[in-house]
Amino acid sequence: MFLAECWKYNVGSISLGTTATIQTTTSKYIEVIPFIPPYPSIVPEKYNPEISVFRGYWLVSWFKKEFAHSEVREAEELNTFSEQILDKYLQKIPAGSDGLIIYPAWASGPEKPFSRGAVIGFSDKHTRMHLYRAIIEGINYALLEGKEAIERKTGTKIERIGLSGGGSKSREVCQITANMMGVPVYKVQTNETSALGAAISAYVGMGVYNDFEIAVKNMVRISEEFLPDMDEHEVYRNYYDRVYKKIWGKINKLSFVLNHLRKSKER
Repeated sequence: MFLAECWKYNVGSISLGTTATIQTTTSKYIEVIPFIPPYPSIVPEKYNPEISVFRGYWLVSWFKKEFAHSEVREAEELNTFSEQILDKYLQKIPAGSDGLIIYPAWASGPEKPFSRGAVIGFSDKHTRMHLYRAIIEGINYALLEGKEAIERKTGTKIERIGLSGGGSKSREVCQITANMMGVPVYKVQTNETSALGAAISAYVGMGVYNDFEIAVKNMVRISEEFLPDMDEHEVYRNYYDRVYKKIWGKINKLSFVLNHLRKSKER
């Protein structure tokens, strides 16, 4: 995790990539989920506890493949990212996607075995772009759940978040993330921060910079910051507290049955 404030305990890092993740930095070994160890930080004597949303922004790629052919084609003609074309549609859908919620438990984990994703709240007013926004919001609900789990385990509130990964190419996605997390988020000069971190490590290793703090100061710059709209945050908190956090308790047994039926058919 190498963003401009990567070693501060109250700063988190979200990767909006194929696997979406949220992590922070601690001085203690902490397992947010039992038996899932934190990553050892490249900063000496630090750890990076992390929560992952498997197949996170893979779902956005799936959406573009199945439902956004014209937008992908338009982006190719304009030599830009398809996420930027889709931004104008996100702006037209209200926070909460008019009650459409996606629960992105697409892959099993130790805390949610036999998990299956869910889409709830469909009505005749929903469009494919409602689905697109609900995908982004659903991934962020899961990351918000991860943020709260990390805060409980570390005893430290995350007050700022750095964004990276393909999803951070979209300014609208960055703003939605700030609104949902309820804290300022920022981007640095590249969304490929893993490569940037590798370069920082190499420069410190070669002695170009004496330590990581000096290297980060010279090699990382915050390019943009997004402040949360707290009115929208309140909308999201209602959906999150009153609906999202209760979904797994309602579907976990059904997910087990679905997996059993699928495997029985394959035999």
